[in-house]
Amino acid sequence: MFLDYNFRNYNYRLFLYVLLLNITGVLIIRSASNQDASMVMKQIVGILVGLTAVVILSLVDYHRVVSFAPVIYGASLAFLLAVLVFGVSRGVARRWLVLPVIGQIQPSEFVKIGLIVFFAWYFSRYQERVNQFKILFFAGLLFLAAFGLIFLQPNLSTSLVTMVIFLCMLFAAGLSYRWILGALAVVVPCGALFIYLLQYNMVPFLKDYQVRRIMAFIDPANYAEANLQQNNSIMAIGSGMLQGKGLNNNTLASVKNGNFLSEEQTDFIFAVIGEELGFIGCIAVIFLIALTVYECLIIAARAKDLMGSLLCVGLASLLAFQSFANIAVATGILPNTGLPLPFISYGVSSLLSVYLGVGVVMNVGLQRKVSN
Repeated sequence: MFLDYNFRNYNYRLFLYVLLLNITGVLIIRSASNQDASMVMKQIVGILVGLTAVVILSLVDYHRVVSFAPVIYGASLAFLLAVLVFGVSRGVARRWLVLPVIGQIQPSEFVKIGLIVFFAWYFSRYQERVNQFKILFFAGLLFLAAFGLIFLQPNLSTSLVTMVIFLCMLFAAGLSYRWILGALAVVVPCGALFIYLLQYNMVPFLKDYQVRRIMAFIDPANYAEANLQQNNSIMAIGSGMLQGKGLNNNTLASVKNGNFLSEEQTDFIFAVIGEELGFIGCIAVIFLIALTVYECLIIAARAKDLMGSLLCVGLASLLAFQSFANIAVATGILPNTGLPLPFISYGVSSLLSVYLGVGVVMNVGLQRKVSN
């Protein structure tokens, strides 16, 4: 089994980048939580479990993992249905399940990885017919089933992440530009119509708080209250200037001590990075994330088959889009979405899910194609 691998192909760089992001995350979470020992310890345990999963999965043939794709897809839908029926609510959202022994988990985080595995299997199975209407139609139905269940929680941001993953994998599978141009011809006018209707609160499938978040981005003057957290985040990042105020600073004007942000250890953790580590720290974190995505794409280019390549593209698109969205929200470039920053934000479900993806991708790297 793993004794046949050429360990010179083992991607230690990817492992190192992830580890550095984890260390940064623990330090920032400790500071953002005012040195809450239980929160920090829970994150550290999650990291240790995740790193163990990475090592184990990196030695398991990814073809064996993907062979369970239909089961993984079915389990993903089952967990999403269970959330809607038995899930734990926080505010208006029902996104968590409480499991015996394990405790509270957020299934939608793991479903993102499940969809990557499933569509790597689906598109590689039908790679010669990927541009046929029937293949695309069923792929769309299979995706919309998961998308819809996540959206109903409601969890618009994670739904959009899964859409980006699906579209990137579909493009990497060889989607014809005719389909892409045709889709754009429909999506662009529909997007314009959506924004127009949104201003008159005529989008029935969006909750009131979702409408307020989007409108606060489009029309900040009339939705100042909904934009308050993002404005505070921008001020916090700016106050860090070049070198930051330092970790664990105790100034009353800081985001953690002044109660300016409600989710500084998760959704707005980049604001804490900017305030405490400054511009240099922000650039360092962005650079590490970019290197992680780059390594995934390099492994995709060297993969020995389409299946391996799609697994890598799926994880790269997840990390790239979710990181961009989190940072863009913290800096006011996008409306408030509520997405964690991969490897850094507090949350064991988010942490473990991306670790599973990294483990599979590292096995793809171990089995790279042989150069002639």
